[in-house]
Amino acid sequence: MSAELICVIVLGLMFIIGTWRDINMGLLGFVAAAGVGGLVLHQAPEEFLAGFPVDLFLTLVGLTYLFGFAQNNGVIELIVNWCVRLVGGRISLMPWIFFALTAVLISLGALFAVAIIAPLALTFARRHRLNQFMVGLLVVHGALAGAFSPISVYGIFINDYLAKNGLTPTPVSLFLAPLVFNFVFALVVWLVLRHRPGLRAEADDDPASPSPGSAAASPGSAAVSLDSTAASQTGLLTRSAPTGEARRGRLTRGQVPTLIGLIAMALSVLIFGWDVGFVTITISIILAVINPAAGKAAMSRVSWSVVILITGVLTYIAVLQEAGTVEWVSAGISAIGIPLLAALLLFYMSGLISALASSLAIIGVVIALAVPFLESGDVHVGGFVAALAIAATIVDISPFSTNGAMLLANVHSTIRDRYYKQMIGYAGLMCLIGPGLAWFVAAVPTWIAG
Repeated sequence: MSAELICVIVLGLMFIIGTWRDINMGLLGFVAAAGVGGLVLHQAPEEFLAGFPVDLFLTLVGLTYLFGFAQNNGVIELIVNWCVRLVGGRISLMPWIFFALTAVLISLGALFAVAIIAPLALTFARRHRLNQFMVGLLVVHGALAGAFSPISVYGIFINDYLAKNGLTPTPVSLFLAPLVFNFVFALVVWLVLRHRPGLRAEADDDPASPSPGSAAASPGSAAVSLDSTAASQTGLLTRSAPTGEARRGRLTRGQVPTLIGLIAMALSVLIFGWDVGFVTITISIILAVINPAAGKAAMSRVSWSVVILITGVLTYIAVLQEAGTVEWVSAGISAIGIPLLAALLLFYMSGLISALASSLAIIGVVIALAVPFLESGDVHVGGFVAALAIAATIVDISPFSTNGAMLLANVHSTIRDRYYKQMIGYAGLMCLIGPGLAWFVAAVPTWIAG
């Protein structure tokens, strides 16, 4: 059996085992890199670990550490209350405020923006009798709309990977295409569901009712264990109700340094182009020096599971490249003879796998497989990458994906089963039409260039 085929089989086993047994795929990636690199390619440890992305590791740790301060001390809730005041208390506009907030947060590097905004948004929807499914969808689409900004985890990951493989990054199109795509989907959802009553928690009027993510669901709910597991793996817990100061929209003395730090991070990266990893780590250290207890609490918010996922998968991808697997698979795809058809197949594969696993993991794998395919010039690089980003993330409302699980974890227990079924239905629809629609994003630039 050839080394290339062994690498592909191991990659498939990683996805199967990771999904079936709920094991972090990054850990599997490290083991696979050692196994294939050491036993098949006869590499030394320093060789099969050479692909570990140190710069991306620092970025992930720094971003999630910094936003841990903002999440713990109520700065996020404060911003939400400022937004409520901004719209003059108009309840009908609040779903779009939550959409925008989630988009802005994730675009600035808050990888788990859904976990930050979802408890606030769903609580607001219950109190004001808004359609909770509609509000939840707008939160997730907001996250996907801002997920590929040049300073977000997704954007940095893809742009750096393209640059390292000799392809020209297109950060503007990568950011704008998913933004427009998800805004349109959110608009359709809002128009269709805004006047429907939606799901209502039977215990809403009971002050002693359990919090959205805390009560046990009814018997037979497969969703509960899934969303609870996903939430615990990300190291995130459902937020409690905002403090009195946050409800009144007042900035406390302890929140001022965090707010200044977030503004400084955005300005230093966007205007001066400083490295986001070192900037966020430096600001976080300053905040920790100011308040050591807050620093310790924020460190517990670092998304180690995602850090392991991304670094482990990329480490194994580097071994794949050394083995020649990427060129071997790409040659098979190119043999189809119709580049756009090959792209369509890759997009549907990305969407289906992403609905059950990590979007970042499948994006990394598909880009690695497509690098030689893109170098041929038969498909527009910017269009292909933007379309892949859409195809792999538009299904993230699935309760088996990270964003979907974090949303479901904050749904009131009395409606969670029905909410889960609606999420499954919507995710299925996205798997059916999302990659196909995204394909046009890749196809149109290619047709124009041709």
